[in-house]
Amino acid sequence: MGDTASQVLKPPSQLDYLPVSLFGSVMGLVGLAVAWREAARLYGVPGAIADLVGFVAIVVFVALLLAYGWKCLSARAAVMTEFRHPVAGSLFGTVWISLLLLPIVLVRLDRALAFGMWGGGAAGMMLFAWHIVGRWMSDRQHAAHATPAWIISVVGLLDLPLAMPALGLPAASGLGVFALAVGLFFAIPLFTLIFSRLLFEAPMPDAMRPSLMILVAPFAVGYSAYTTVTGRHDLFATALYMLSLFMLAVLAGQMRHLAACCPFRVSWWAVSFPLAASAICALRHAGASPGAFTDGVAWLLLGVASLVIAGLLLRTLKGLFSGELRTLSGS
Repeated sequence: MGDTASQVLKPPSQLDYLPVSLFGSVMGLVGLAVAWREAARLYGVPGAIADLVGFVAIVVFVALLLAYGWKCLSARAAVMTEFRHPVAGSLFGTVWISLLLLPIVLVRLDRALAFGMWGGGAAGMMLFAWHIVGRWMSDRQHAAHATPAWIISVVGLLDLPLAMPALGLPAASGLGVFALAVGLFFAIPLFTLIFSRLLFEAPMPDAMRPSLMILVAPFAVGYSAYTTVTGRHDLFATALYMLSLFMLAVLAGQMRHLAACCPFRVSWWAVSFPLAASAICALRHAGASPGAFTDGVAWLLLGVASLVIAGLLLRTLKGLFSGELRTLSGS
């Protein structure tokens, strides 16, 4: 009886408010590291920049893994509530995508660990996508829940082939083609559902507005996945590049007043990976189709992604050291 009462009265720790969506910061940091690696290959910038960003991504991932693991042990009910939520549940895909992307930078340090991490991420992402699609088809969904976070849970499979070349695996294998096919296929209906919700339902809450940038990801990541699997920079790849630029231009207008209408929350990290993926897409397209325009776009997006992610990292660290995690998580 006393033990039960003490558990009820026990004040929650800061880690109890840690949202799984913060693993999106790892995705953004790894994406930025890959972008700077592409810039080093194309333009000869110091590779140490990519190494530094990659190291930060590894440190952040380890810290988050330990912290969220502790939350799973100390606040299991909160974790299950988060997982069952029709919107937040999709964000658990950020954990698996982090495992799929980190090997790109980790392979330079420990190939065996990178391979094991990627294998776990691939298996986890496929099972997670299967679970989420099954849940969508089994339970009635509400239009208001169709938010950009849904893209992560299934279209996130597009991230599966990205590390395969670095690991010495053939990206054009059945697994790579499977991930590309499922990711691109589900991008179409999910984008349509989300766009319809934005048109005909009440506006998304201000705290969720940064997640709109996720709408860029199917095109930017789709470009990298398609060129990785097929080994070609053809007309379809160029179309994905152009679509990513168009969506960036549209969403930039939506984001310009973000700081004024929405106080900083960890949900702002939702912009990081789409921006980094767009920079990678632009850099690779500039390598395939060099010119003043493509080079200029590549440098612009690399600069924007770097500044935004650096700002997000500094503001998040400030909040964590100030004990603001509950506020930053929106709890």
